[in-house]
Amino acid sequence: MNDDPMSTSATTTTRQIQARRDMVFLVLAGLFLGTLGMLNILGLTRFLALGKIGSWPIVVAIGALPYPVTFLCTDLISELWGEERATQLVWVGLLLNGWVVLILWLGGLLPGLNGAPESTFFEIQRLAFGSIGASMAAYLTAQFVDVRLFHFWKQRTNGKALWLRNNGSTLVSQLVDTSAVVLISHYAAHVLPIRAGEAVLPQLGAFIASGYLFKALAAFADTLPFIWLTAWLRDWLDVPGDGKEIIPMRSARLR
Repeated sequence: MNDDPMSTSATTTTRQIQARRDMVFLVLAGLFLGTLGMLNILGLTRFLALGKIGSWPIVVAIGALPYPVTFLCTDLISELWGEERATQLVWVGLLLNGWVVLILWLGGLLPGLNGAPESTFFEIQRLAFGSIGASMAAYLTAQFVDVRLFHFWKQRTNGKALWLRNNGSTLVSQLVDTSAVVLISHYAAHVLPIRAGEAVLPQLGAFIASGYLFKALAAFADTLPFIWLTAWLRDWLDVPGDGKEIIPMRSARLR
């Protein structure tokens, strides 16, 4: 029996820190996955007019509103837990997309109650199928670009310049995501509100530019919160040092 109070205290502290790390990871992963599921349902169900720049209207799909949060979550996980954990989360997000598609498909396949209104569900299903189909391809590409670029800049700067890897990865990946979602939503799913009688490409360009502008502004806006959160979490989770990552318990034992 080990009665050494110092050893007992160290063990207790280690458990507390591990519990904190587990909790923070679950919160970030839950926020990421919950946001992803929500935006796939909301998707293209409504378009928001957020103003104009000259004669250029800023139009954003409602599903884009929470999407920048997903990049903040993966950036925090990338910074503190490393590329492997962030990549795993991206794959789980893809499975979530598939789960949403399956439930929507089953909901339309199974017989409904006679006399019950169904038009709302089938309209949501139609729009969701279009947005999810577009977002699944865009999601995988953009999130993996984000994670890879984040660690590219992290290695290049030796863990310094946190603002650079936060914005340098997100701005590129958001452009990839926005362009892919708009183009696939139109050419594959035909769910964008394109005005008949007008040239299509300028309208698609406006959707891409509007969506990217919104996401870019969100990326710049979350820079200071990201830096502050990273510093606070490093202290609270006992991960000292620029660029240092949490070592999984099993890996730590092997070392």
